[in-house]
Amino acid sequence: MLEPVTMCPPRDSRIAFGRACNRLRALQPDHPRVYAVAAMSEQGKRRWWRLADGIREGRIELMYRRHAAEMSNADIAAEVVATALIHAVVGRVMAMVVAEGRAWDPGLENLWIHTDNDGGIDWAGLADTTIRVLDGDELTGEPGVVALPCEPAMYVWLAARWEPALTLVQEALARCAGLGARRFWALVAESVVGAATYVPALSGTSSAEGARRGQAMLAALEDRGLPVRRTCFVR
Repeated sequence: MLEPVTMCPPRDSRIAFGRACNRLRALQPDHPRVYAVAAMSEQGKRRWWRLADGIREGRIELMYRRHAAEMSNADIAAEVVATALIHAVVGRVMAMVVAEGRAWDPGLENLWIHTDNDGGIDWAGLADTTIRVLDGDELTGEPGVVALPCEPAMYVWLAARWEPALTLVQEALARCAGLGARRFWALVAESVVGAATYVPALSGTSSAEGARRGQAMLAALEDRGLPVRRTCFVR
């Protein structure tokens, strides 16, 4: 059984988060859920599950079995599931990092997953919607906003928040689908590089700045011993 969603925070503490998600939805107006996330305090529980609970309860294995049953190649099915989960953890928040230099908490215990009628992932949500910004950002001091001292600190913090979730997802897919660590971490790198490449074009921001932020994020992951650089695009 799902644990209760955390109590609803004061509405003014979600203003910065709401505005951020409006901008993320505008990146792809025809598919507004691609990058945005939901505040779980505003959602019902139908088809929502917390990532930490889902890993423990075997939801990843169930997703893989459903995809494998519908596809001719089980290896491709494993990558489809991995890519969707990695996008929920990494790609969504990375879009905000690339476009604005801001982030929410994508940690294992904070992230929720929403599935469609076919069992695929079509949205993600957060229990805590606090936005992290860099010191000096115009949002500094607003309710629901926490300032980090510098840009490298944000990358270090994100890498630390990603690692537990990504490691457990990788282990689950290795058990049920045989997806190797080399390929999994290559998919993580592709998610970072994909956001750094495509989001500037969608948001009208600097492609050079997006690429720089993407490379800095990969470096922070590598500094934690995660093999994202040397495995990029290895199949």
